[in-house]
Amino acid sequence: MRLSQDHEPGNGATDNPEGAPARASSGVDTDIDFRTAQAERQGRRRTVRHSRDLTKGSVPKNLWFLAWPQMVEGVFNSLDQMVDLFWAGRVIGFRAIGGIGVAQAYAHLVMMARTGLDIAMQAMISRAVGAGRMDTANHIALQGLTVTIILSSVLAVAGVLAARPLLDLLALSDEVIAVTIVYLQYQFAGSAVQGWRKSAEATLQAAGDVLTPMKATLLARSLHIVITPFLIFGWFGAPEMGIAGAAAANIIAQAVGFVWNMYALFAGSAPLRLTLRGYRLDVPLMGRMLKIGLPASGTQLERGLSELMLVRLVAPFGDIALAAYALTRRLERLTHIGSMGMGRASGILVGQNLGAGSIERAKSTVRWAVGYVLAIRGLAGIVLLLAPAFFILIFNQDPAFLVVAIIWIRIQAVSGMLLGGGQVLQQSFNVAGDTMAPLLITFMSMWVLEVPAAFLLSQFTPLGQYGIPVAIGLAMFLRLGLYALYYRTGRWTRVKVL
Repeated sequence: MRLSQDHEPGNGATDNPEGAPARASSGVDTDIDFRTAQAERQGRRRTVRHSRDLTKGSVPKNLWFLAWPQMVEGVFNSLDQMVDLFWAGRVIGFRAIGGIGVAQAYAHLVMMARTGLDIAMQAMISRAVGAGRMDTANHIALQGLTVTIILSSVLAVAGVLAARPLLDLLALSDEVIAVTIVYLQYQFAGSAVQGWRKSAEATLQAAGDVLTPMKATLLARSLHIVITPFLIFGWFGAPEMGIAGAAAANIIAQAVGFVWNMYALFAGSAPLRLTLRGYRLDVPLMGRMLKIGLPASGTQLERGLSELMLVRLVAPFGDIALAAYALTRRLERLTHIGSMGMGRASGILVGQNLGAGSIERAKSTVRWAVGYVLAIRGLAGIVLLLAPAFFILIFNQDPAFLVVAIIWIRIQAVSGMLLGGGQVLQQSFNVAGDTMAPLLITFMSMWVLEVPAAFLLSQFTPLGQYGIPVAIGLAMFLRLGLYALYYRTGRWTRVKVL
């Protein structure tokens, strides 16, 4: 990224011009000199990291510079949902795994409804930073944060009020609904705070700072893991909330992460330093942001709604099948760590290079990212194929559940190897500002192929419930093929954002 900062590191405490009086030697002075020199070295390292021009130099190195913190962050974001499933399966049983999986799918749907705003912000901010227009980037970030805070809050309130009717829609058993409803309401409330954190995170990442969001996520997720059992079991005077305590712990953790990211943005420790000086509501800019972001939100909503439709197809096969589906999709997301992190890194790098007019570097970035992520997802798929029982037994040891879940995981492991390439291409196109192509490709793969095929294969073939993961795999193959064809057209490099 480009920054216009004047920084001339001196020689620090070792400077001693000829003729200058010698400094008195003392332990205190030596300690002060050491600390001063250390602070200057840390400052130089921070300046180099934050002033790195991502539109120049090695594309693979710049890609990994942005990707590895987001991969680490992806691990901990996946652990968020896995921790809740762990406690659900251990404390209540496999029915709770199914119910918590459904609740997380609904909460994820709410998050997806506003994800387009983050993508639009990243598209616009990365272009502005790539062009060296930091004042414009500041203005865009403040408008995006304003819209996000309002929209996330409205969606969360609506979700809390509609929790019971939403569960009834999926024909879940009474036992599953009983252990899910309060947890779902807390999840909806937490989705608002998570939306604020993700918006601040998107701003930092678009400017080229991927380390601060990673640190905020590590802190938030660690806090969530630590305090969850206190709120579930009521340890040391904490309220005994049952499995809903896991969702309540998430709200606290997300709030801490949000504060961390916002402090970095306003305190000046991030590459893009926000200021409220001259802040005003810019309705035309908000409208442009929504125009770019709505198709991206539509893409995510298509994915979320298709997942809920698959839940509706799985539910008649019983609570064991529902739990197997829920666990399989969460394990699949855990293997997203490479593809999501690499995809976001690719998108940011593409946006900045397009902002700087470097189209060939943008194309090269996508090719490198797809190659890396196919290798990463391939390794993750092999691990799941060889040792599915190891992962299942962490959550629940019911023999009947184990038999069904192993088959689900193995089918998904094969198809999941194709998912990473599609995710990288989708993220790259979105942050380039071309949000309409992913919307159409997702519609084709999920609603023209995945959902109808899942219905037909599960209802009219001997595959039964296992026809559903087979249909998911077919859709992933189609999605990757369509994205690859669209990449070759180059139209995504010509989209106007600013």
